[in-house]
Parts: sequence; structure tokens; C-alpha cells
Amino acid sequence: MKLISAAQMQAMDQRAITEIGLPGALLMENAGRAAAVALVADAQSLFPGPVLVLAGAGNNGGDGYVVARILQGWGWQVTTLVLAEESRISGDAALMLRVLQRLDGRVIFTTEVESLRTQLDLCVPRLVVDALLGTGLNTEVRGFYLAALELVAQVDARFVALDLPSGVNASDGRVMGRALKAEQTLSFHSAKIGHASRPGADYVGELKILDIGIPSFPDLPAATEAEVILLNPPRARQLLPARSAQGHKGTFGHLAVVAGAPGYTGAAVLTSLAGLRSGAGLTTLFSPPRLYPLMAQKLTEVMTRPLSGQGDVLTAQHCEEIIAFAAQAEALVVGPGIGRQPETFDGVRQLLRQCPCPLVLDADALNALVGATEILPSLGDFVPVLTPHPGEFARLLGCSIAEVEADRFRLARQFALDYGVVLLLKGARTLIADPRGWVRINPTGNVGLATAGSGDVLAGLIGGLLAQGLSPFDAASLGAWLHGRAADLLAAEIGTAGLMATDLLNKIPLARFQLEGVKPC
Repeated sequence: MKLISAAQMQAMDQRAITEIGLPGALLMENAGRAAAVALVADAQSLFPGPVLVLAGAGNNGGDGYVVARILQGWGWQVTTLVLAEESRISGDAALMLRVLQRLDGRVIFTTEVESLRTQLDLCVPRLVVDALLGTGLNTEVRGFYLAALELVAQVDARFVALDLPSGVNASDGRVMGRALKAEQTLSFHSAKIGHASRPGADYVGELKILDIGIPSFPDLPAATEAEVILLNPPRARQLLPARSAQGHKGTFGHLAVVAGAPGYTGAAVLTSLAGLRSGAGLTTLFSPPRLYPLMAQKLTEVMTRPLSGQGDVLTAQHCEEIIAFAAQAEALVVGPGIGRQPETFDGVRQLLRQCPCPLVLDADALNALVGATEILPSLGDFVPVLTPHPGEFARLLGCSIAEVEADRFRLARQFALDYGVVLLLKGARTLIADPRGWVRINPTGNVGLATAGSGDVLAGLIGGLLAQGLSPFDAASLGAWLHGRAADLLAAEIGTAGLMATDLLNKIPLARFQLEGVKPC
């Protein structure tokens, strides 16, 4: 599903009006009427209300006036509360307001918190239609509107948002100080980035896209901004690597893995096995010499190679032998469980500078880049895939985890642009950004993934897909989708509590098999 920004939506509106000749008032009427139909279909048990339509001074409020008029005509008890002075309402919104008033709609204007509190107490709504701020919001909510959102959020009613929950930024999903949480959002023409990207996605509830008569302009999004999509199954299916019936283990790629240290041997095992579960033909694990006997005993299908010397961690002295082998492999994963020793970090940085194949950087390989991100744009012919969780990403950026979580979309996209990498930011609604500014948002997965080793499985899965010939962006995107889908399959069988990373390994082939059967776009 393609997602658009506020600017793209505004451009589509303008083209529909100026190039096609559709009056803005007609589009507003279409939006309000479509919303009223959808709203009533899902809220018939609440008839006849009372209903509170919360409107602002802009076009989102105009959509709300149309909803109020139509619901009133269908017998609902409707109060329209406008959080602005009447003189501020202009254009098509003013036209719809006048029509509502001439039909004796109950419209109240207020710009004071106590007055708002009184009106909420008088109305006691069962249903609140949020038509306050909409897609045009691009600054922090302050003053009266901030107090109003705080107050309205306490109302015990079903909330339905028009186009976007008030307080959510349509273009990146940020919450602009405060937002109203909806049980349902009725969006017009297209889904917005803010519907799918957290934290805004947490406020959307059920999303419905309503046709309001705006023609498709396929050239517009590509011409104005990079592509952003929500990875639905047909889109994910398009990323699957070809698999010839005449293939052999050499055909499907060789993945090299640098992982593991004392106390973290499980990370090496999970990453290596996930490479095979991805469909790669071969996986080789490089193991510190003292850990090699244990790794060789644990892993049956994975080839294991001891690094030289007598130590138990990766150092810069091991880089030449890894690089020589990686030149014969199709992809390399570095980082899971390697530890944070200074000599290990030195080895990781040297390895990155000379890596001869596509690579995935995870876990402590990312920590090795803290304060050294300047080496990323100079990694040669291969675009690396970085797979941080919010804590690791915060360390790379030099900010707090809270700052990352509040601005996930913009920060991930900008990092990928600035450093020429594919950045996969983990968490609910995982983001995958590439050096062009393109972003994919992954909807699969659940809280069961919050378990030790889950990230190691993801790193190996992405590495295995790289080894099968996928581009870094496609490998990271498909890896995230399959990883989350495996967790969803498990949740349907055993729930999310107690799910283990080894369980994920066993569901990845089924997730891929089911995806192969999905009808293409």
C-alpha cells in the first residue's frame, strides 16, 4: 500500500480542483458524506447518540460540518463544537458551516477551556467525531488546543477521526505534543504516512480509506517525494528471490557470519541457522578459537571455521582471514554476540572498511560505530544494512531512546540519506529506509518478538536473503516481513508469552511458503 505525505495530499487536492475542475466544496461534501456512511455502518448500536463533532478552523472542520449535517438528517442527536471563533472559518469550510446552521444544526463556538468543559458535561456524547486538526498539522499543539485535547481525551465515548487523529503528523507519524486516540480513522483518498508509522499509528485504530472522487495521479508522489509503502503481502511477495527447480546449494548463495563471544554463543547459533532458514544454500560461522569446539558441536548444518590464535574474541588480527573468505561468499553478517571489547571494535571497523561483499551490521557491530559513523559512506561498492533497535540507534545518533521513539520515521530516513546505508529500525512497525529516501513500513510481528535472540534471527535472515541475490533494501524489507510473519504464525498457535527465538527459526520456511501463494499485485 502506497503512503503519502500531507504535501502530496494537498498537491492531489489542488490538481483535482485546478486541472480536473472538481470544486473544492464538492470534494468536501464527498468526504463528509462518505465518512457519515462509514461511521453509521460501524456505530449503529449507538443510535441516536448523542454525537459530538469536534471541529477546528480548517478544512478538516469542514468535513466535520458535513458529517454533522448528514447525521442530523438521519435522526442522530448532534452537537458541533467548534474550537475557534466563527470569523476564522473561511472558504469551503465556511460554506459547509453556513449550510449546517441554516438547517438548524446545533453549533457552539468556544475558545476557552472552562466553556469547553461545560459543553462536554452538557453533551455527554456516546460518539465523538474528531474533525479538529487533520493532515495540515505541522507544528506542536499548544495553548488552548493542547488543553482541549487533554480534556476531550477524558470523555468516555467511541472516537472516530476524520482523515487523521488530531495531533498526529500526517507526514511522519510524530505526535505533535498530544493526540486523540481513535477507535477508527476514516481517511480520504489515500493512506498517509502518519497512519502507518509509529507513534502516530498507535492512535489510528481501525483504518478505512474512503473514495471521495479525486483521480489517481501516479506521477505525483514519485515527482515530489521518495516512495513510502506499507508492506502488505502482495508487495512482500514481489521481493521473493527466484528459486530454480534445477538449483543446488551453490545456486542459492553462501552466507558468512562473524558472531559469538563468551556468554553469547547462542547469538552465533541463531544467526547462522536463520541464514539457512532464509533459503540460503550454505552458511559458514567464524568462531573465536576457544569457542570453536562448542560451536562445532552445536551446529550440524552450519559450517564452522575457527579464527587464528588462542583468544575467545574477534580482533583486528582476524580481519585478513575473514576478508579472504568473504570474497568467496555472497554476503556477510557481523555483530551478534561479539562483545564490546576495544580490540573487537577495532576489528569490526577494519572489517567494514575492507569488506568485499554485501553485509549486515547488527548488535555490537553497531556499537563499534558509535563515534565512528564517518566510515559508513566510504564502504565502497556495497550498501550495508544496519539493524539497530531503538537503544542502539539512540547511541549512534547521540540522543535518548525517547527522542528516537518520538520521531522514528524522520530520523531513520535521514540517517539512511546521510550515511548511504539501509537502516532497519526495529520495533512495532519496523522501518526500513534506503539511501534514496525510500521507506518501507512493516506491519507484521507482535510483542512475542520481545525475546532474547529475536534480533539475531532477523540479522541472519536478512543476510541469507542478501546471499540469495536480493538488494540490501529488498533483503531487509523481506527479512523484516518474514520475521514478523513467523511470529504471527506462532502467536496464533501458542500465544506471545514464552515465544522463543528458536521457535521463530522453525516458522520462517512456512512464512515464506505461504507468501509464495499470495496473489501478486
